[in-house]
Amino acid sequence: MSHRFQARFQAPDPLALPRDDREASGHPGQPRAWVQVLLSGLLALSAAAPLAVWAAETHASDAAPTQAATSAAEPSIRPNLKPDLKAGARGSEARTEGKAVRGEVKSEPKPDAKAAEKKAEPKDKPEPKTDTRSDAKPDTKGPMSMAELRDVLDQKIAEVRTKQSAAPAVKVRARGGRGAPAAASAAGRAAASTEGVASAAKARGEWSYSGDTGPAHWASLKPEFAQCGKGQRQSPIDIHDGIPVELDPIAFDYRPTAFRVIDTGHTVQVNMAPGNRITVNGRRHELVQFHFHRPSEERLNGKQFDMVVHLEHKDIEGKLAVVAILISEGKGHPLVQQVWNNLPLEKFTEQPGLASIDLSQILPEQRQYVTYMGSQTTPPCQEGVLWMVMKQPVSASTEQMATFARLHPMNARPVQPTAGRLIKDGQ
Repeated sequence: MSHRFQARFQAPDPLALPRDDREASGHPGQPRAWVQVLLSGLLALSAAAPLAVWAAETHASDAAPTQAATSAAEPSIRPNLKPDLKAGARGSEARTEGKAVRGEVKSEPKPDAKAAEKKAEPKDKPEPKTDTRSDAKPDTKGPMSMAELRDVLDQKIAEVRTKQSAAPAVKVRARGGRGAPAAASAAGRAAASTEGVASAAKARGEWSYSGDTGPAHWASLKPEFAQCGKGQRQSPIDIHDGIPVELDPIAFDYRPTAFRVIDTGHTVQVNMAPGNRITVNGRRHELVQFHFHRPSEERLNGKQFDMVVHLEHKDIEGKLAVVAILISEGKGHPLVQQVWNNLPLEKFTEQPGLASIDLSQILPEQRQYVTYMGSQTTPPCQEGVLWMVMKQPVSASTEQMATFARLHPMNARPVQPTAGRLIKDGQ
């Protein structure tokens, strides 16, 4: 320590005063040794505080690089330095010790804990992440994802189907017992359900024998059904005024064959294994399948029969030849019963026959026929079909007809215009 610095804090020695002066200045005469010890202690305390400040400043300037890294854990001991708020209670204790070293006698108020935490936050504290799962509505103007587009399309399709299948609610008030309103309500629900099914079928292009998907609308259901409306050689027809001629007999080559029965939703159809054929006009046609209609689609001189079975054949070029056998109510027919015995329990499912079937049993004894060119009687109503209608009907029992009626009460297309076609009536 320099002489100037030491002299600045040097206290006057009261022992150096004359006795009279000491008494006048309030220093009575005590033993010199005691006074010397007391003054020496005071002098040491007075010199220690400036020395500690100088040492702290010198240490802080030398340790500046490392002080920045450890300032959060070790508070500074400079006399005018603000308290290290981030250190919390430990910083407060460190400040108290620092003040004791510097010799400060005044106590400083404790900083507010909440304010200290707010000030102690680092400036580069990252901003809180925004929750992307907010309830804000998405920007509908932006491009939609495939999943969103699929949801929108599904929703629109459901709305269209609802509008198509929706039927107006009708309240029916019926006189009678307590069960009358319930019966009327059930009938209304059944009618609405039927209309809804028909509307959905029309939207899918399906056809039927009644309503909006019936024969009058077949041509508009699908483009490939257009022939049903604009064709000039459509079937069936009312066969009359044919030219009487001697037709070559149809050469039937039918034999017992395996078969499969299926309910197509429009009729009961029997799919045949290969091996059955006919020869007509020098051309051979292979039997593909046969099916039933109720009532008969063909009419002979204006007369309609109870049922008809169509035996559908195809030649090597794919041209169709159909033999129609009319059915009247009467004695039960064994071949018809064999088909009914093998009916499948579910529609659109083929049921293999338990035994082979012999189609020669379905042929009438007298095999004269009438013939003309027509079309399929179901969509797509393809024309160029050779028709041969047997003039003598066969019989089936009332029970056998009732069995078919439970599955298909009416599946006959109305007669179509003859449009000047030539009809040959075999004699």
